[in-house]
Amino acid sequence: MDDTVRKRSVTIAGHRTSFSLEDAFWQELLGLAERRNKTLAELVVEIDSARDGNLSSALRLYVLRDLQARLAAATHTNDAFDTSETEDFSGIE
Repeated sequence: MDDTVRKRSVTIAGHRTSFSLEDAFWQELLGLAERRNKTLAELVVEIDSARDGNLSSALRLYVLRDLQARLAAATHTNDAFDTSETEDFSGIE
């Protein structure tokens, strides 16, 4: 995957808004919108309305937080099925 920062743009409230993202963040953003059944513009509007800094940084942080949450959920799910700490009943008759 290319790590070049590219200019992207979406229309928000009738105005074209540009931001710069690397392909990895762009692909994750597209996947996020799809998983949430939103258009990319709808997701960007949601992120834009809650941001403090610039839009590009807000988009990257949103993607990062989503990935962290999914990783934590996956780790928690895997821990629930971890059998490495089960009791040994082999000596019980």
